Amino acid sequence: MRIRKGDRVVVRTGKNRGQRGDVIRTVPSENKIVLEGVNVAKRHTKPRRATMQGGIIDKFMPMSASAVSVWCNSHGGPARLGMDIDEQGHKVRVCRKCGSQL
Repeated sequence: MRIRKGDRVVVRTGKNRGQRGDVIRTVPSENKIVLEGVNVAKRHTKPRRATMQGGIIDKFMPMSASAVSVWCNSHGGPARLGMDIDEQGHKVRVCRKCGSQL
């Protein structure tokens, strides 16, 4: 899975199609990611301790990593990822369309 925490992605398929968000968490074993502000479910909770307040909270649910594409700021659109080697010999992710590092 080439999508990492902190990446800006756009949803390509499903009910949240077209929405953009930042990756909060990745689950590589299940090929899922959690995005901030996308795929939100309402969870009804009751107070557990004296300081915790009950009510309806928003919970960001995981979604398939194959349903999103990384957003490239250079050309302002979704990008397919490729791997390249920089001057120091490290592997870096690059946009296949414009060649910029992500």
